[in-house]
Amino acid sequence: MVQPTPAFRFATLPAQGGHSHGAVQWLLKRHCSVTPAQLGWFYVSLCVVSLSVAGFFWLQGATLVMPFAWLELLAVGAAFLVYARHAGDLEKIVLQGGQLVVELETAGRRQRAVFNREWVRIEPEDGDGSLIEVSGQGRSVRVGRHVRPELRPALAREIRWALRGGPALSL
Repeated sequence: MVQPTPAFRFATLPAQGGHSHGAVQWLLKRHCSVTPAQLGWFYVSLCVVSLSVAGFFWLQGATLVMPFAWLELLAVGAAFLVYARHAGDLEKIVLQGGQLVVELETAGRRQRAVFNREWVRIEPEDGDGSLIEVSGQGRSVRVGRHVRPELRPALAREIRWALRGGPALSL
């Protein structure tokens, strides 16, 4: 169980008695109003309604309605599939002990990078709202896709502060 802490705006700390004592975690996720399962049920109901209407008109002699209904359902299904693939995208940043671990999940593919706490750099410093680059030991990862551009500098400052050993880490 994790709990937000007043010292951090974006991060959470493990609950008292948790196994990850001293860890700080940033979980940045896409804000989705519909889950992939809900979207699937909505698509099935859309297919039933659309094919029922098309079937009625096809029985009345309008034979071109059915192919266009299928074409429409294929296009909508493809759009829903793209949405559903990215609904679970997330960025997880964990600072524990001497390591900063960055995990990115995009369309079901997971990427993981581990950085030494003393050698990691967090950029940009301020400004233009670009993604935050976490780099060190010849590797770099860009994070912050699921944070509004105007909040990215605050997130970068918070991660830097935690890397320097912000006061909340001594709990």
